[in-house]
Amino acid sequence: MHVIAFASQKGGSGKTTLAGHIAVEAEHQEAGPVALIDTDPQGSLSQWWNAREAERPFFVRPSHNGLKADLARLKEGGVELVIIDTPPAITKTIAEVIALSDLVVIPTRPSPHDLRAAGASVRLCEELGKPLVFAVNGASPRARITTEAVIALSQHGPVAPSVIHQRIDFASSMIDGRTVMEIASQTKSADEIFELWSFLENRLKGRETSPLLSPVASTRDSSVDSAIGNILRGAA
Repeated sequence: MHVIAFASQKGGSGKTTLAGHIAVEAEHQEAGPVALIDTDPQGSLSQWWNAREAERPFFVRPSHNGLKADLARLKEGGVELVIIDTPPAITKTIAEVIALSDLVVIPTRPSPHDLRAAGASVRLCEELGKPLVFAVNGASPRARITTEAVIALSQHGPVAPSVIHQRIDFASSMIDGRTVMEIASQTKSADEIFELWSFLENRLKGRETSPLLSPVASTRDSSVDSAIGNILRGAA
């Protein structure tokens, strides 16, 4: 059983939307059974699932036994993939989730504030020795800052080759518990989610994959925040 955590210190990064979409796509690609766990007190993921008509992916509420025990129970029950949504702040809960995850996805919108906020999640993954990938989310087509965001993030970890663009179908599909793959959409949103899941699955299984840009170095002298600030200085 594999565990993917979606973590971001910045609210509005789209981690809940991506968590739900990746869970559904994984089921579609027969990578399940997939279970969702919502550790965010706001409960946005659980609200989305409650509005959903389809039974899969499964939804599991955290028990008083703790996340480690919950994951062990899911593994014994035959679950193949667990996807966990986390609160938009660095808390003890996030540290526990990351420590028990096989891969941490950090959704990041291409804006200076979002990029700087990614630093806290990166440092936590490094402290706990957990692999991470960045997913650029909510991007505007052909915007210069999207390219600059990829360059900045690639200094600190692999960037998923599928950039998720800002489209209304993501928000509209989530209203009634669906995803862009389950509505009649003429956009490329479903293709972007498919590509993102393929990348994540390959990383989980240790297959050779090519991120959008590879990290420039495994060791760094400057902090995440200052490096991002230097690259984005003057970008609007």
